[in-house]
Amino acid sequence: MGKLDGKVAFITGAARGQGRSHAIRLAEEGADIIAVDICAQLESVSYPMGTETELDETVAAVEALGRRIVARQADVRDVTELRKAFADGTAELGPVDIVLANAGIGAGGATVAEEQEWDEVVAVNLTGVWNTGRVAIPSMLERKQGGAIVLTSSTGGMAGVGIPTAGFLGYTAAKHGVIGLMRSWANYLAPHNIRVNSVAPTAVRTPMAGDGNLSAIMERSPALASALSNAMPVDLVEPVDISNAIVWLVSDDARYVTGSVIPVDAGQLNKR
Repeated sequence: MGKLDGKVAFITGAARGQGRSHAIRLAEEGADIIAVDICAQLESVSYPMGTETELDETVAAVEALGRRIVARQADVRDVTELRKAFADGTAELGPVDIVLANAGIGAGGATVAEEQEWDEVVAVNLTGVWNTGRVAIPSMLERKQGGAIVLTSSTGGMAGVGIPTAGFLGYTAAKHGVIGLMRSWANYLAPHNIRVNSVAPTAVRTPMAGDGNLSAIMERSPALASALSNAMPVDLVEPVDISNAIVWLVSDDARYVTGSVIPVDAGQLNKR
């Protein structure tokens, strides 16, 4: 028996990285998955973003565990696309119990106007999280069976990163906003037994962090090196480290945990 047997989870940004890890880890615990990803490149993002092929790989990984999955391309900035993906998933798998608003970008390094850089990172990392909630929450309220929501923030959502570029400023502002949104939803939804929490990872071994080439990135920016320096002797944590924290948060093991930020940061915030 798994901790999440019979549950259905709605996960954004699921083509690869943390989102794929979350889908696999929740499936290992018995959940069926509605997986969403834009599968397209944004101009402000300098690293390659997820693809249709990678979303298909997430599907294959979940199905290999004997769980059901419905995957759709959808942009979290577009609430109409997101609603369609959610409706397709629930029509096949049933109502959603778990929501993981994971989709996010790290803007910076691309040759676009700073206004575009700011707009895209805030739109994905904050408006996209709000869209994810407003798509899923009404059905959870209507069902009256409780549930669990986890919003992905960052250590950058709990401390200021002293890099005055549009991408870093927008990222930090959006991730702070995610925590405020989490706290507001947690208070609103607590009487309905819907718990809302946030995870705040340090740098994670994904394409956003150069798939492990973080040292080269940090060498080019001493301010970034200082902001991402962990207390424990590790530059990056693994996606599954975040997934394990999320499994705990959405399971009955954390049944009275709501309105909390859980850092998975190798002690980074404690150094500040």
